[in-house]
Amino acid sequence: MNLTEIDLVDFVIREARMLDEQQYEEWLELFTEDGFYWMPLEFGQTEEKLTTSLMYEDLLLLKSRVQRLSGKRTYSQLPKSRCQHLLQTPTVDKIDAPNNDYRVFTPFHYVESRNDEKELYAGWMKHSLIVEDERLKIKLKRVDLVNCDSPHRNIQLFI
Repeated sequence: MNLTEIDLVDFVIREARMLDEQQYEEWLELFTEDGFYWMPLEFGQTEEKLTTSLMYEDLLLLKSRVQRLSGKRTYSQLPKSRCQHLLQTPTVDKIDAPNNDYRVFTPFHYVESRNDEKELYAGWMKHSLIVEDERLKIKLKRVDLVNCDSPHRNIQLFI
């Protein structure tokens, strides 16, 4: 598979749209079986396992959250939260086809809304991607919030 920068940028944009349109099952399929979604608690944090993070979720935890979001008895989601990603143009940091390693960096603004409450987050997404079964997959999605070390309300959805 010969991937171009446009392919990688399109992948990140499509992923954000899936989340905005609440296509969570399809979104989960973007992850490798050993993929992770990581939101560090400290600015510049380099360790995800031995330090506290806002989120550090493997595919099993991500699936549990998706089930909770779509559950009929999830009263905290009546009405359901909605979100919207505003992405700056993603920048491809690495295309290393021989080692199956692709990296994309994307600054963003993100709004999460439920009832008349809105939360605004801004930061940077870093996607570490690989090709698996002729499809791009997320090995690691790292979301660094500008104010990561500030108190936050519950982040209900996925940035």
